[in-house]
Amino acid sequence: MLRNIPWGLIWGRERSRAPFSARAWYQMLLKEGDSGKPLADSSGGVSLLGPARPLSRQALIKLLEASVVHRDGALVAISKPPGLSVAGKPDDMTLVSLLPDLSQKLGLSQDVQVIKAPGKESSGLVLLSDCQSTIQQFQEFHAKCNKARRPVATYCAVTTRVPADLEGEISTGLKLIHKEDSELVVPVASPSRGSLEKREVKNTRTHYKVLDSRDQCALVQLQPLTAFPCQLLVHLTLILSPALGDHIYSSRVGTVLGEPFILPGESTPPRTQVLEETLLCKLGLKQPQVHRLPLHLHLHQLLLPAAASSASSTVLTAPPPPFFLQTLSLLGLRLATEETQQRHSEHLPRPGKTRAYPRKVGTVA
Repeated sequence: MLRNIPWGLIWGRERSRAPFSARAWYQMLLKEGDSGKPLADSSGGVSLLGPARPLSRQALIKLLEASVVHRDGALVAISKPPGLSVAGKPDDMTLVSLLPDLSQKLGLSQDVQVIKAPGKESSGLVLLSDCQSTIQQFQEFHAKCNKARRPVATYCAVTTRVPADLEGEISTGLKLIHKEDSELVVPVASPSRGSLEKREVKNTRTHYKVLDSRDQCALVQLQPLTAFPCQLLVHLTLILSPALGDHIYSSRVGTVLGEPFILPGESTPPRTQVLEETLLCKLGLKQPQVHRLPLHLHLHQLLLPAAASSASSTVLTAPPPPFFLQTLSLLGLRLATEETQQRHSEHLPRPGKTRAYPRKVGTVA
């Protein structure tokens, strides 16, 4: 029996249960120890699966050093792989723990700091600087953009379904809950004033646009207007279109007679993503291999402050990683040109011109 639950979505358009995998490949990738190389597929091309063995510290530093996409004085931008978190426990392999060695390779001082970076599971742009005035300039610029509700970051994601509406804005409360030994993010449809004031819940918003779609899969552009852990992954489940390689939140989207519906976040455990047979066939994978499929969520573009001699801001771009591009090729999806995406960024809906209405989705009673 299904029960309707209202969710705060703006502009509106199951698989069989599978055991939760111990860890996805990118969660195993960043241990100290043996180095590993990306696998090639049977045709000699790029593999969609991660390395069979963890990368060593030295191999990871070498990878990051080769991933520089922009350098301008004290500002350096690199494109990080999925699975590398910015910070963590003292013994964890994180970007911060690698900075002393990486800064040497990049010719930066030991005062280097991370200005902007995507979440652990995502790939994409990381901004680094060892200049306090540059860091402060970016912080002030980002604060100004947030106040004006102007998106600074643009992500691209491959989703396992096509959103019903090809463009819109997702709006809902989010909160962190502790479940066993991990933290999970769950949506809160109508957060109370008290929960917001106590910061137990945060109202979050993401603008999305379908850039391309084919055979129930889509390439989606995401521009968060707020910041919250795993915001984009949870928001994608609310439009019933989980990201490919999401082994945490995709289990919240089920199907009945081929129709997708949302399952309650607090009682739906994480698990390895279960893909439909047609999608597995296109990717050349079998379901037991899916736990090694990386998250297809990439921080593609960042808005930089305008130079003193320029009145307009600069858009910095990092191409998606090889596995992401290979997936696009296999699924017949096309990523728009940088110029097209920049024009889209300049014509986003302005504050006060969006229309909100309650959307109803089902959940198992």
